Amino acid sequence: MDPINVVKDKCVGCGLCLKACPFGAITLEERLAVIDVGKCNLCGACVEACKFDAITIRSAAAAALDLSAFRGVWVFAEQKEGVVQSITYELLGEGRKLADDLQMPLCAVLLGHDINSQSTELTSRGADHVYLVDRPELAYFQDEPYANVLIDLVQRHKPAILLCGATTIGRSLVSRVAVTVNAGLTADCTGLAIDPETGNLLQTRPAFGGNIMATIISPNHRPQMSTVRHKVMKEAVVVEGRGGDIILEQVADALLRSRTRRLRFEAERETTMNIAEANIIVSGGRGLQAPENFSLVRELAEVLGAGVGSSRAAVDAGWMPYSHQVGQTGKTVCPKIYIACGISGQIQHLAGMSSSDLIVAINKDAEAPIFKVANYGLVGDVFKILPLLTREFRKVLKK
Repeated sequence: MDPINVVKDKCVGCGLCLKACPFGAITLEERLAVIDVGKCNLCGACVEACKFDAITIRSAAAAALDLSAFRGVWVFAEQKEGVVQSITYELLGEGRKLADDLQMPLCAVLLGHDINSQSTELTSRGADHVYLVDRPELAYFQDEPYANVLIDLVQRHKPAILLCGATTIGRSLVSRVAVTVNAGLTADCTGLAIDPETGNLLQTRPAFGGNIMATIISPNHRPQMSTVRHKVMKEAVVVEGRGGDIILEQVADALLRSRTRRLRFEAERETTMNIAEANIIVSGGRGLQAPENFSLVRELAEVLGAGVGSSRAAVDAGWMPYSHQVGQTGKTVCPKIYIACGISGQIQHLAGMSSSDLIVAINKDAEAPIFKVANYGLVGDVFKILPLLTREFRKVLKK
């Protein structure tokens, strides 16, 4: 049944709906309105224009699923080299709250090979059930088999909510799942909650360049799907002795086929640590003027045992790899100390680092926006200040 229909007994072929339709989706055939549902976006302009009530749109409620059939809060447990990633524990911490509010079980989905030992780590951090798919074809992440398996599990078990990390893997995987199961997907969430009146998932994320926070719902589709940025939620703590059900799932061989094959993995060669996990980050921006000047940032980071970050401007200029980008279109970080060197502090960058415990800003422009969020600000030449800081920290830390 089409979502929009023309009642033949009422339509008189007046053509008012043709004029009202902004998408050219309506034609007249033998003095009867005919709607091309492929062009129609259900805006309702034709319904308002029709004086004879000859056009009807099915309400969302009429087309809705049986929402009562969907239960459980699911967390996709991302793993690399057989080790569950920390973003999973952040999702379990938040997922536990959502599941308790809904009085539903919290479940983790773990795909991989020879990873059964990781299941107990998931149950100790709050998962009531772990859906485990252990196959050699899933040892490393590949878009097609991972998506096919997760789609199969979702269609069979019908979770109410599915959460995934807004990582490279998560973003690639969950969008494929959402399209196939016809579910809404909210990306890069920074807050999740349950509406006490409707039971819908309230998904909050930055919008319009971080200038506003938008709360999004998916009232008529299940599962409700969200990706969540790394380091914006606290990890679930380990509860010693806590157990849960580990359910070994069998999947058809056809689901594991892929048009691509992994030949090898080449890790990025970098002397400093991953910024997503770093307790201290030293970041450089356009104020460093040239890629070779990032050596000053790297030297300070090496002395402090810190990660090296970058603004989007520096990445766009080709001075630093994208994996180091901090901001709305890069990584969200939450270190104990964040040192911004030659970064003006545009809203997109602030969205990725403003939750840091301590922010130190170095910039020659006293009016730079970064100083509004900084705990300590140094106004001056970054090329003089950075070597001084590196020298003094090296002296102090040696003691």
